[in-house]
Amino acid sequence: MQKKTAAEKSNTNGKTWQPVPSGERESKLLEVAEIALERARAAGASMAEAHVDHEQGISVTVRNGEIETVERHRDKELGVTVYFGKRRGGASTTDFSEEAVARAVSSACDIARHTEEDPCNGIAEMELLARDFPDLDLWHPWEIEVEAAAEAAAACESAALNYDRRISNSEGATLSSHHGADLYANSHGFRGMERGSSHSIDCAVIAGEGDAMQRDYWYDSARDARDLAAPAAVGEEAARRTVRRLGARKARTAECAVLFEPPVAAGLLSHLVAAVSGRSLYRKASFLLDKAGERIFPQNIRIHEQPRLCKSAGGAAFDGEGVATAARDLVTDGVLRGYVLNCYSARKLGARTTGNAGGVRNLEITPTADADLQELAAQMGEGVVISELIGFGVNTVTGDYSRGAFGFLVENGEIGPALQEFTIAGNLAEMFRNITAVGADTDRRRNLRTGSIAIGKMAVAGR
Repeated sequence: MQKKTAAEKSNTNGKTWQPVPSGERESKLLEVAEIALERARAAGASMAEAHVDHEQGISVTVRNGEIETVERHRDKELGVTVYFGKRRGGASTTDFSEEAVARAVSSACDIARHTEEDPCNGIAEMELLARDFPDLDLWHPWEIEVEAAAEAAAACESAALNYDRRISNSEGATLSSHHGADLYANSHGFRGMERGSSHSIDCAVIAGEGDAMQRDYWYDSARDARDLAAPAAVGEEAARRTVRRLGARKARTAECAVLFEPPVAAGLLSHLVAAVSGRSLYRKASFLLDKAGERIFPQNIRIHEQPRLCKSAGGAAFDGEGVATAARDLVTDGVLRGYVLNCYSARKLGARTTGNAGGVRNLEITPTADADLQELAAQMGEGVVISELIGFGVNTVTGDYSRGAFGFLVENGEIGPALQEFTIAGNLAEMFRNITAVGADTDRRRNLRTGSIAIGKMAVAGR
């Protein structure tokens, strides 16, 4: 009889199997997971799951034209979780030998036998598991040599240092490249593997004028190294952002409009996610508790998740529990449509998982205006642009928000002098309701994707 392929097994006994790439490392991940699950079954576990991953990469930093650090890493880990009824235990190991895997499973079983039952424990229900595995184009390994990485980093730093005579020093430029594979398997028969790569280049420099010194940075990242910005372009942007900070003065205390640049605006999305995540909700530690179905943003705001977006930072066909991912709106017409749940938090809340074990994936706020930062500032007229946030003064329970900031004064619609040594404060619930515009200058380098965000009024505390 001809042996079935992994793809053909996907229709056997309701089990879900993803064709596993034939590389030696990927095959080893599957082998380790199978050993762990078999050991757990033999030990009497009613359910079990295994996460196995392997990653390798290189990072090269150049400072003042010389190689400062070269880092290579090759990491691997098995995490196994077992269930005896509703009792749960977990253990991990970086040793993939059969003996080490057996010890990890034994440790997990010992922990499970001595823990209290929790009715919400357990792996995902079989009908929720992913059954299709589209190629999301996330795998673009880059076997770059140290010399070539150093050359790119040096070109990045050189462009920054030569941008302006006031650029006086460098914190260095770094080129990094990583790729790896993650496999999730459970006792329902699910076997799914995701391979991905990530490449980045960044630069930070220091500018001086008189006794004043300022620092800023810039970076780019991509799944495919061919999509990275040119090293010189990254360096020049780092220098431009640094030089524009010179001459910064203290901000005046006032209530005014505030405009967040895209990289810092992403923080507003992260606070939303934290407030609607299952753990915050079942612990009743969220200012958005029981707000599903209510309008929490202006009517023109849409925030949606796109987990199967090709070549994206957050692309995934299944979540950390094997549950199929799907595009969905978190906010439509300003109304909160649902929460961010894994299986455990969903059971705690009497709901259904949203396929978010491991977090959201490619969460994006749709622009409300065909405008970038400069154009939104012109529309705003008077206020403050925020380019950097300092500190962690955000209370997800109450929504209270207070952060140190660096930015720029907006007068007569023009972005003017730099501002420093001030804080911005408000309440996230009010801030969300008072969003006046979302720019089309969407930053798509990260998992949380947004353009510039304008808020009608916040408290600015300075001199």
